[in-house]
Amino acid sequence: MSRLPHLEPAVNTAVSTLSASSRFSGPQLFARYAFMPNRLTYCGGDDNAALFQYCIEGVTDQGLRELLKKFTGAVPYLKLIAQSNLIPDAFDARVVEAYWLGNELLKGVEARALYDSLRARFGKQLHAKDLELVLGKAPAGAHPHHGFHVLEVCPRNGWPQSLGYMDNCRVSWGKVVSLEGATLTAEVAPLQLIGNNLVLGAPELRRVKSQIDGRGMVDRAAPGDWISIHWGWACQVLTPKQLAALERWTRYHLQLANQTL
Repeated sequence: MSRLPHLEPAVNTAVSTLSASSRFSGPQLFARYAFMPNRLTYCGGDDNAALFQYCIEGVTDQGLRELLKKFTGAVPYLKLIAQSNLIPDAFDARVVEAYWLGNELLKGVEARALYDSLRARFGKQLHAKDLELVLGKAPAGAHPHHGFHVLEVCPRNGWPQSLGYMDNCRVSWGKVVSLEGATLTAEVAPLQLIGNNLVLGAPELRRVKSQIDGRGMVDRAAPGDWISIHWGWACQVLTPKQLAALERWTRYHLQLANQTL
C-alpha cells in the first residue's frame, strides 16, 4: 500500500455514539439519508415514493431492506463496518450511524480491510493514478465514512469534481432558524475552496427543503435545533452526540483530502 502521512481525529470520550443515540431503526435511519439522492436519481432503485412513505410511517420490514440493498455505493461500506466490528446485521443502527454521521465503529475497520474493499470495488473502474490515490488514503488514516466517499471516491469515479456537488452530497449540519411550510432556514457552514484547501466557511443562512405534500422527516424540529442535511433535504434532528461526531469526522476527512488536493 502506498503511504501518506497518517491522521487520526482527536479522541473525545464524551462523544461516544456506540449506543446508537438515534431513536430510529437502522433501516429507517439509512432511508432518511438515502431518500433525496434517490429522488434525484443519483443512486438506489426507482421507487423513491415508497422510500419516503416508509420514513413517514416509521415502518421497518423486509420490503424496506430490499429497497435499501439497491444503494450499491453505500451498502458495501456498511457491510465492511459491520464485519469489522463483528456485527451480524449491516443495517444495524450503530453501523448506519457510523457511515452517515460517524462513530467509533469506524475505528474498528483496519486499514488493510478498507484498502482491500476499495480495490475490489474500484480496481476496474478507476484509472491507475486515481486508484493509487484512493487506495493510498487507507494507510493514511481514511475510514469508511460517507465524507470519505464524497471527497475522495466520487470525484474520481465519474462524478463531477465540483465544489457544489461535494457540498450537496456530503452530510452537513445546520441550526434551525425558522420554519416556513415545506422549507426551513438553517445556519450551515458551507464547503469552500480557499487556496488549495477545502474548508468549512462561516455559517450562512440556507433554505432547506423539509416537507413533501405537507410531510417530512423533521416535522418536530424547532428553532435552535440542529438538523442533518443531504442534497438539500432535512434528514433528522441531531442529538448533541451525533452533531459532534458528524462535525469531527467531516473535518477529519477534509484534512485528509487536502493532503492530495
